[in-house]
Amino acid sequence: MKNKSALVFILLTLSSSSFAQEISKLYSKVNPTVVLIKVEGTELITDRSTLSKKTVSTSGIGSGVVISEDGKVMTANHVISGAENIVVEFLDGEKVPANVVTADKGSDVALLKLVWIPKSMEVAKMGNSDQVQIGDPIIVIGAPYGLSHSLSKGIISGRHSDSEFSEGFTRNEFFQTDASINHGNSGGPMFNMNGEVIGLVSFILSESGGFDGIGFAATINIAKVHLLGEQPFWFGLEFIPLTGELAKIFNLPQPMGLAVQKLVSTSPGAIAGLKAGIYETEIEGFEFLTGGDIILAVDKFIITEKLDLEEFRSYFANMKSGTSFKIKIFRAGQIKELTVVAP
Repeated sequence: MKNKSALVFILLTLSSSSFAQEISKLYSKVNPTVVLIKVEGTELITDRSTLSKKTVSTSGIGSGVVISEDGKVMTANHVISGAENIVVEFLDGEKVPANVVTADKGSDVALLKLVWIPKSMEVAKMGNSDQVQIGDPIIVIGAPYGLSHSLSKGIISGRHSDSEFSEGFTRNEFFQTDASINHGNSGGPMFNMNGEVIGLVSFILSESGGFDGIGFAATINIAKVHLLGEQPFWFGLEFIPLTGELAKIFNLPQPMGLAVQKLVSTSPGAIAGLKAGIYETEIEGFEFLTGGDIILAVDKFIITEKLDLEEFRSYFANMKSGTSFKIKIFRAGQIKELTVVAP
């Protein structure tokens, strides 16, 4: 029995050592494709005693992955949301500014384009997330608490999808994982054991505020659909839908509208004169910003729950730069029209 126990121990030790070496080789192979993302922006804060507003500077960090030779980088939408300046930092320390190409709040994915291509840039290979099985081993590389190019490993613990009408007007799909994820990991790649990107880190569920063993990553196939297919240009705003009783509370002239929440100051929407919400409001547990514009229609597209998203995307994806169109808004009880110019 002792000999058998010793043999089992030796086999387990050898297996563990072999797996560790495999992880080490995989990390060395894919790590140069991972980037640190630094963002700067502005935010309105409220003096609760006077309800007066003042603008403060903000900054943040996240992670991303290079996915094309022409300098496209995938990350999480919430990493770059509201960002006015974005800098991508590579493994060798080189920093390159980047611009937002397109983004999708509902699936929490975004696509950046580097201003120039660094010599050290390497491109990751994208996998097929539909082939991923629960229990498959994975690794995550990112910058938890600013510690760039940190590695964590785990398995796929679950898969969650939502094909219903959502805040981002989109279908969502996320992998659940036990791989350690913390602030700064957001937008970083999840790799399978072949070194292929199968997901982009999105969020965690936590009672402590730190990682409690339940993290989520948007699947790469969903990211491909929303970022690499036909996409409308980046409007530079975030919104939430107001429907049903909420639409009635705000006296909307139609059953649905989009309340503008955030707006990047250099975006087409801001240049056109759109106003974002400024007052923190809670109605029946639903928290959002009010005091901004509510979008009723974008050019020929009236905002309804039956909006044809494919037609919408195709229409604005094919719009030529410099083309102008109208946005109908509800502002302070009145319907107004703004003119937006496609970048």
